[in-house]
Amino acid sequence: MSIARRIREVSKLSGDFLLRSGTRSNTYFDKYRFESDPVLLKAIAEAMVPLIPPGTEILGGLEMGGIPIVTMLSQVTGLPAAYIRKEAKEYGTCKYAEGAELAGRKLVLVEDIVSSGGAISDAVAKLRADGVPVSLTLCVIDRESGGKEMLAGIGIELKSLYTFSQIEAGQ
Repeated sequence: MSIARRIREVSKLSGDFLLRSGTRSNTYFDKYRFESDPVLLKAIAEAMVPLIPPGTEILGGLEMGGIPIVTMLSQVTGLPAAYIRKEAKEYGTCKYAEGAELAGRKLVLVEDIVSSGGAISDAVAKLRADGVPVSLTLCVIDRESGGKEMLAGIGIELKSLYTFSQIEAGQ
């Protein structure tokens, strides 16, 4: 069975769902269902490896859904991972980026599902303000709801393992 079909069978929910973008959808992919399946998560990470450009030094997973994916992707590639919070924590190091040091290194962001691209845009703004160049995000599913185009407008290329259409078709 294809990875796309396995993702659909494990995580597709039907109903009325409010997305982060503020739009409503009758289909929702519960990413935590495919991210919590160790066999499927490893297959997803292995399938994503060819999307990583040569010269990448750090993989940065976005909180929270990008964290399991970036951790497994780090494991299968040997590239170090960083974990990008939505907000800097208010204790300890008080950082929004944890893990591998980002300064002066080629970073590729990793996300689970992209709808509007808002979470990526927020992370990119913080990273760029700190002098960390970023121009590429990888994701498991592009919902094909404007995120790719919005990100292109801020200089971020989005590469997805699958589009929403491909998952729906179970390709």
